[in-house]
Amino acid sequence: MSDGVRSRSGQGPWGSWETVVTLPHPALRPGVISYRGVRVALDRPRRRLETPIGAATLLLGFEEPVRISRAGRTPATLVSVVNGLTTTPALGEHAGRLSGIEVLLAPWAAFTLFGTPQHELANRSLDPDELPHPLGTGVGELAAALAALPGWSERFALLDEVLLRWSRAGVPGSARVVRAWSLLRHSRGAIPVPRLAEEVGWSVRQLENRFREQIGLGPKAAARVLRLQWAKRLLAAGRGPAETAALCGFYDQAHLSGEFKAMTGCTPGEFLAARRLPAARSVPDRMAGEATSLVLAPGRGAVFSNTRGNR
Repeated sequence: MSDGVRSRSGQGPWGSWETVVTLPHPALRPGVISYRGVRVALDRPRRRLETPIGAATLLLGFEEPVRISRAGRTPATLVSVVNGLTTTPALGEHAGRLSGIEVLLAPWAAFTLFGTPQHELANRSLDPDELPHPLGTGVGELAAALAALPGWSERFALLDEVLLRWSRAGVPGSARVVRAWSLLRHSRGAIPVPRLAEEVGWSVRQLENRFREQIGLGPKAAARVLRLQWAKRLLAAGRGPAETAALCGFYDQAHLSGEFKAMTGCTPGEFLAARRLPAARSVPDRMAGEATSLVLAPGRGAVFSNTRGNR
């Protein structure tokens, strides 16, 4: 494997797991954020909570399905999955065996690759073969080709080749949307929406419409996701809730706790306690340096009871 590939693996009484992470071809960046190969072989089911992140995702599954549940949605059982930006958690469950490659995408890059208004993907998990593709190549066909290759390096090379073709043939996005998203992301959701619109030369209404089309959420909702992402990172690094609330622009600690519960299904304390459990150590996060995921104990299913949808 190349120097840019990072791998982790583990073996225990329940089975084995492996993750292999690398960056995509430079011509695909920054729209395509990362590739993550996954292989899990356990002797029992696994349930994993995924919290909102500032990225769209494409899972290219090799064989085994995953069941995904979201608040207010009918659970979906899929081998390959595409998700837009989300403001609520998802519960992923599988029988103990899972393999494939997860591609993280800036939301505007997902708009280009799939030619689909991103608000149609927001807070949803869909079969990507139901979406249009620039060259008419199905994701199921790509996933099968990836699974047939002998190793991760060969798979990542094929993925680069296909995504380069798709992006060149895709729907051009707006440079102003890309700039607005970059400004919002780098401010960690702190830049006011009127100022963001002014920075890119649009009215607030124009910005909101373009964000729904090419990002999936309105700028205010997208800012909530990015602010939550920063809060999770600070809390996981050992910052206290009051300090985290102040640094992230929440009114107070209660505001942070309410937003955290609404968007993850857990309080900050519950989230951090679950991440300290032994099972959590075998679950690499989906984004480098971020706190994104939890392995749930059997029977833990109340994470959706108090979640709110996009607003």
